[in-house]
Amino acid sequence: MKKIAVYPGSFDPITNGHMDIITRGLRMFDELIVLIAYNPNKKTLFSVSERLEMIREVIKDFNNVRVDSYDGLLVDFVRNVGANVILRGLRALSDFEYEFQLALINRRLNREIETVFLMTGYKWFYTSSTIINEAASLGGSVKGLVPDIVNQKMLEKYACKKERL
Repeated sequence: MKKIAVYPGSFDPITNGHMDIITRGLRMFDELIVLIAYNPNKKTLFSVSERLEMIREVIKDFNNVRVDSYDGLLVDFVRNVGANVILRGLRALSDFEYEFQLALINRRLNREIETVFLMTGYKWFYTSSTIINEAASLGGSVKGLVPDIVNQKMLEKYACKKERL
């Protein structure tokens, strides 16, 4: 039986830290679904279609990774795609408390689905999409923190925003 895991997040944008989790997750699972999950508490820079496009570009060389989006309960998506594992990355203790709460509610909603945590590689420990967006919005370089195509899209997006000011 194929081991399928779902790696959910906002991926706004996808970072090299996310790519680290994807690469390492593939050592444990036969297939990985990167899921752009709807989070009503986040204001996003990129639309869902832009994020789908960028992620598809950065995972194009992986034949066992696909990307999707969903705006319902995560456990429903996981069940519907035939998976039973949610893959999550952890950076710090502060991540753990929130992720632990999510894992518990998901377990309560569907006992057949497990959550697996991977520690982010030390190289990416301090990065998050939020911090990367903030740095880029203020003119800082995020080259090397995000895949090249994402860096280019961010430069374009923030250049357009500055032109409107």
